[in-house]
Amino acid sequence: MKRVALYLQDAHSLQDGIKYAQYAEAHGFEAVWQAESRLVRDAIVPMAAFAATTSRIKIGSGVINNWTRNIGLLASTFLTLDDLAPNRIICGIGAWWDPLAANVGIERRKPLLAMRETIEVLRRLLAMENVTFDGEFHKVKGIELDVVHGRREPRNVPVFIGATGMKMMEMTGEIADGAVLNYCVPPEYNDDAMEQLAAGAKRAGRSMDEIDRPQLIVCSVHKDRAVAITGAKRLLTQYLAQQPHIAKASGVSADVVGKVQSILGWPATKEQVEEAMQFVPDDFVLKISATGTPDEVRARVQQYIDRGCTCPILYPMGDPYLMMDTFAV
Repeated sequence: MKRVALYLQDAHSLQDGIKYAQYAEAHGFEAVWQAESRLVRDAIVPMAAFAATTSRIKIGSGVINNWTRNIGLLASTFLTLDDLAPNRIICGIGAWWDPLAANVGIERRKPLLAMRETIEVLRRLLAMENVTFDGEFHKVKGIELDVVHGRREPRNVPVFIGATGMKMMEMTGEIADGAVLNYCVPPEYNDDAMEQLAAGAKRAGRSMDEIDRPQLIVCSVHKDRAVAITGAKRLLTQYLAQQPHIAKASGVSADVVGKVQSILGWPATKEQVEEAMQFVPDDFVLKISATGTPDEVRARVQQYIDRGCTCPILYPMGDPYLMMDTFAV
């Protein structure tokens, strides 16, 4: 595989995350992406830590949401990250999800329009323009990134949309530099995603070659296949209960989701996850992740690539070093 990236969330300490990012850089990985989803760890602090302790690898947000940061703060945050690691920062941004958004007081409405406005204003600010914009979600008057000391040139920060639904996928093909394709889905999920990206690209007069398509993939590697399955199942069980949009995209039965949700609270305890895991079939884990021996996971990741993924973003379950060695470029 010519391209491969690392995905980190909250399963490891930040200190270990820095070591993993450095190891990934040394072994040919092109990027490390930091999650920001549940109320556990923001993306920006780890991104800064990775940027400050590496020299080549790209650092992406995988993904932040477009609701909780004022557009001026969002632009200045990525300007600052680019100051730390020039031309190595990627802004991955998504529409978030309920019930978490609603539970913290965010009303997610017109997600397509909200995302379109966010990306337009963000890009103009990072281009160092003076921006006036009177939208439904963003209303700014004569603002610009007020750089007095430092680089005033436009910043090269690609914007990728973390799209799961097909309407958002189509708009991604129209306006974004790339799509961060979601995880916990089978490879055939990509077939519809590619069609919608192509439709959006066509509307904007673009080709699919202009749209990067990295994809998050849960990756559980172990010489013992059963151990690998158990490692992946812990994560997938929690996601089926807490992130309905991922459960829907995964194709899991409503019966399995109902059983898992009846056991897991919010936040879920380790004991609840262990109890609920019994209802998640092994074949389902294998269907929506890259799980098994090193040869098996390489073959499975290749299936996502064959269906349109341009760069697998691998989330290690188990030993991160074994996973990175398995995919070292």
